Amino acid sequence: MASLMDELLGVLRQEKQGYVTLAGFAEEKRECIIKGDVDKLDAISEKEQDETAVLKNLEHKRVKILKDMAVVLGKDGEEISISNMIEMLERQPGEQAKLIQAKDELVQQASEMQLANQQNEILLRHAMEMVEFDLTLLKSLKQAPETANYDRNAYNTGDILGNSGFDTKQ
Repeated sequence: MASLMDELLGVLRQEKQGYVTLAGFAEEKRECIIKGDVDKLDAISEKEQDETAVLKNLEHKRVKILKDMAVVLGKDGEEISISNMIEMLERQPGEQAKLIQAKDELVQQASEMQLANQQNEILLRHAMEMVEFDLTLLKSLKQAPETANYDRNAYNTGDILGNSGFDTKQ
């Protein structure tokens, strides 16, 4: 059981380090969004996907270790979690404290990374709104204004001035 606990604590530390790495990528992405550096943003996203794959593998390893621990303790492996393990370790306060600390650190780091991603999402949304505004502005600059011509029912005819702006029929 002790070797399983050491292995579990090691996986939790590795997961925390993975989230630290992802949080660093989120900070780099924020800078790229602000500067508008799309190429570097793409490169960071690829690195982020690689790190996410590593984290997914660590998650599978953690679940396997927890199932093995449940078998050793004579419990159902499907219902076991870190929180359950903390409760089961009441008689081993040293191991329980290590597990609590590892869990808290992992949750804290994951929360920080989530907050950074939410901030980046807001920045991207604002950047997209600015692009949309710029496109609308450019479209409106290329359109000619409507004339103030009315038909006999007093409706605007919607005639548009020509591109030259100079009327040669006068």
